[in-house]
Amino acid sequence: MDPQQVLTIGRDGLLTLLMVCAPILLVVLGVGLVISILQAATQIHEQTLSFVPKLLAAFAMLGLAGPWMISTLVDLIRTTLESIPSVVG
Repeated sequence: MDPQQVLTIGRDGLLTLLMVCAPILLVVLGVGLVISILQAATQIHEQTLSFVPKLLAAFAMLGLAGPWMISTLVDLIRTTLESIPSVVG
């Protein structure tokens, strides 16, 4: 196994990680921004008011994008496992 193969596998893993995490993080970031603006406008600073909507948005996004996330991760694992003979040999 040469260093280029290790770097390629690592790069593919990190890119897949970013692709899979991005939808949830962006939705939670957007919901948090909206809630923060509402809290600043109304001067209500309750912790659960910001936590619960973000949690619900994350679960909703998992429900919507979950099958795509699983198939993307399965594809990464499949290609990594199929490349083992060429890496070892």
